[in-house]
Amino acid sequence: MASAFSHAIAALSIGACFPSGAPKRFWIAGALCSVLPDLDVIGFGFGLQYGDPLGHRGLTHSLAFAAALAALVTFTVFRAGLPGINKRILFGYLFLATASHGLLDAMTDGGLGVAFFAPFSNTRYFLPWTPIHVSPIGLSRFFTDRGLDVLKSEVIWIWIPAGLLALIGRGLRRAQPSSSR
Repeated sequence: MASAFSHAIAALSIGACFPSGAPKRFWIAGALCSVLPDLDVIGFGFGLQYGDPLGHRGLTHSLAFAAALAALVTFTVFRAGLPGINKRILFGYLFLATASHGLLDAMTDGGLGVAFFAPFSNTRYFLPWTPIHVSPIGLSRFFTDRGLDVLKSEVIWIWIPAGLLALIGRGLRRAQPSSSR
């Protein structure tokens, strides 16, 4: 898996491509949705195996989970909506923020892959290109030399591209005629 830091950075860069002027809770919701799939690691404490449908990188990393979580947050946390952002746009952002988690994990060089199509299939996938070093599970393991190597890898393969995406998104928004905003 990529680290929680990098999942949040990816979500924030995706948010930069959406309408400007979003309140702080828009950004917080996107970052939280992007890291939430890794709560599946608590299953280890209940005897779930990594490759189980509810195991790590299983159901919570799927596209179905991303859609369900985006809908839940959109229609509960943001039930009154947000000024200037309709619920379809909000749902789209939260879906992409959550789905980005599985995509980044499928780009790592370790683990069993991601069950993108759970609950319909537990087949695990990696992308053809896996340049991101897999992050260790657990804080104590992360704050080691291996964790530093993971962060270096993520800066190159996630943070820099995310920063570029954010700059492009902001630039495209600014280039829009004011009547379409």
